[in-house]
Amino acid sequence: MQPHPLSPLSPFPVFEAFAMNEERVLALAGLFQATTLAQQLANDGRCDDIAMAASMASVFRIDAPSVVGVFGDVAAVRLGLRQLIALLDESNRDVAVTRMAFTVMRLERSLSRRSDLLDRLQQGIVASQRQVEHFGPDSPQVMKRLADLYASTLSTLKPRVMVTGNPQQLQQPAVVEKVRTSLLAAVRSAVLWRQLGGRQWQLLLYRKQCSMLARGLLTGSTINNT
Repeated sequence: MQPHPLSPLSPFPVFEAFAMNEERVLALAGLFQATTLAQQLANDGRCDDIAMAASMASVFRIDAPSVVGVFGDVAAVRLGLRQLIALLDESNRDVAVTRMAFTVMRLERSLSRRSDLLDRLQQGIVASQRQVEHFGPDSPQVMKRLADLYASTLSTLKPRVMVTGNPQQLQQPAVVEKVRTSLLAAVRSAVLWRQLGGRQWQLLLYRKQCSMLARGLLTGSTINNT
């Protein structure tokens, strides 16, 4: 079976138990971080640069040896962990970010049934990786290449991810490219979540457990980076 283009080439073990664990929480954090970045861009035309760099890098880590390795380290998804905790605790959650995250989960399932688009994504990511080596990971050339890849593949599927915000910002080509790149990173995390045995209903059934794990990861990453 051909590996998913947005997932590690060396498959992670699929956990049989459906209870939440740190690996699934990290994948969710990656998803919520990427959709948070998309919303920040749509509203303000700018976003958390450090989180954006981590989310972009996750798209290219197709041979990461672990879930943490996909993002570099736990600290790289602190923005996503905070957003996930807000959702689970129903405290100051961003409705637009949450809606995008759940739409991306459904979009990933549509993608999994389209082998032609999976092939195009894989080829596009490999080609973009060559640009990273030449121009650097955060170059405009790489950003545009990933944005065009999202537009020509994932944007053709249903459901489409609707991004709302400041119309003036969403009319800027550079902002749109960053939004699409963020959404590509969101899909990459959704693939990882599904690959690890994650299911949307687990967020309801294991809400408290997921929140506890996310808080532990966030606290640990903060301590380790102080």
